[in-house]
Amino acid sequence: MSPSIHSIGTAVPSTIIGQDHIRDVFRSQPGLGRLAPRLIGAVFDGAQIDTRHTVIDELGAEQPGQPEQPGQPDAAPVFFDRAEGRILRPGTGARNDVYVERSPDLFVRAAEEALAGVPGMTAADVTHVVTVSCTGFFAPGPDYLLVRRLGLAASTRRLHIGFMGCYGAFPALRAARDTCLAEPDAVVLVVCVELCTLHLRSSDDTDAIVASSVFADGAAAAVVSSRPAAAGAPVLDLDVLETVLTPVGEDDMAWSIGDQGFDMVLSSYVPHIVEEHVDSALAPLLEAGGVAVDEIDGWAVHPGGRSILDRVESQVGVSEAQMAPSRRVLRDYGNMSSATVLFILREHLEGRGGADDSPAPPAVRRVCAMAFGPGLTVESALLTRRVGG
Repeated sequence: MSPSIHSIGTAVPSTIIGQDHIRDVFRSQPGLGRLAPRLIGAVFDGAQIDTRHTVIDELGAEQPGQPEQPGQPDAAPVFFDRAEGRILRPGTGARNDVYVERSPDLFVRAAEEALAGVPGMTAADVTHVVTVSCTGFFAPGPDYLLVRRLGLAASTRRLHIGFMGCYGAFPALRAARDTCLAEPDAVVLVVCVELCTLHLRSSDDTDAIVASSVFADGAAAAVVSSRPAAAGAPVLDLDVLETVLTPVGEDDMAWSIGDQGFDMVLSSYVPHIVEEHVDSALAPLLEAGGVAVDEIDGWAVHPGGRSILDRVESQVGVSEAQMAPSRRVLRDYGNMSSATVLFILREHLEGRGGADDSPAPPAVRRVCAMAFGPGLTVESALLTRRVGG
């Protein structure tokens, strides 16, 4: 049997920030240049995002309809001084402390939901754990944490993939697929967690503004195995995975560690690079899978931003209905780095792989997934959605 994704689980922090609210927060900060507030307004408004989730509870507590967050009301603010409406600049250590405190719950919640979604399977079946994150560090790491919190066997083999950015889910899925090909009885739990908002900061730099307008927090987990799918249960077969480095773009998408958090570079030139090189990046995948673009039924394109989706749609010839799942995830959750593509693949796995008003998909569909990250790296996968018989 081909290695397949049997289930995808997701989890997000409880604090929701509306795009209009956070836009007004960022453009009202002191010390911005004369043109920055106008640029912030245009970038945030053009992002096609309605809501995002964050572990920074200080940002959401006073929005209309947002429940008050637990905690010490008199504690000194760390990320956002609500009384002054000012975004603060905590050091990298303080930001990572919140990652250590808040990420474990998301790792576990996403993993538990993914495992619960596979008929007849429990945590006792898991033989391998692969974790992915680029927004924080601790050791023993998330892979160890999942073994302990889920009660997995002490012999569970573990791998952590760090600092790969938005395409990180693909090397994790490739490792899971290779494991299942080598060990047909293996059950691999892949979990991605990113707390991108820990590293946002006020700035009039264009790249920083773009990052602040799209990045969000979230978690997603997938159960990968070659075991037969249960009758009536949908799976996504992992047919082919490919990686390509574009000849340009090394400085246009980057991720480094600074004294006041991780410094994200997401240049406004990235959509142009994607448009120019997406066809050549897809060519090895399509050739290996023996399909043409017009034979692909569904698309799961990582929404690094609205412009990236626009460029892929126009250059590759993806229809509006085919791009709808990516746009829905962008609208409702923003860019959650490595976790985002699994949110979109969940739409396809559960039969929501088209526009909201599209008819139910046929039992078998070819799906192409793509993500872009530092390098500029293009990761892609060809999957087949089918239903167990």
